[in-house]
Amino acid sequence: MGVFSGMNISASGMTAQRTRLDIISENIANVNTTRDANGNVYNRKSVIFQEKDYPSFNETLLGTTGSVGKGVKVAQIIEDTETEGRMVYDPSNPDANEDGYVTYPNVNTVTEMTDMIDASRSYEANVTAFNASKNMQLKALELGKN
Repeated sequence: MGVFSGMNISASGMTAQRTRLDIISENIANVNTTRDANGNVYNRKSVIFQEKDYPSFNETLLGTTGSVGKGVKVAQIIEDTETEGRMVYDPSNPDANEDGYVTYPNVNTVTEMTDMIDASRSYEANVTAFNASKNMQLKALELGKN
């Protein structure tokens, strides 16, 4: 394991969680959006994570494969097209159907806030691991000076 491997893994986790927070924010911002630019109802989006699968520079150089993790990446951002949006009776709304119901996005604010707390805690955990790795490296440098 290289000197900066722990920091790289934590940094990839922070990047992935930042993307997740961005998508959650987009979902919350569109909770009352009745149509997008194409006239369709907004669909909730989710982030799918995947382990990074490319070899590190050291593994490539030495021709070895390490057993240590390589971090995480965003594999894809998917739209939830399976879950139905909520129907609200509002015949005065221009987006109402012939029965007077408006279809709102399939975004649940409580779920999004729970996911946001989870993502921010995961981000904080990666920051803590990053700082611990940095402090260990600083201590090793101090030992090397003596």
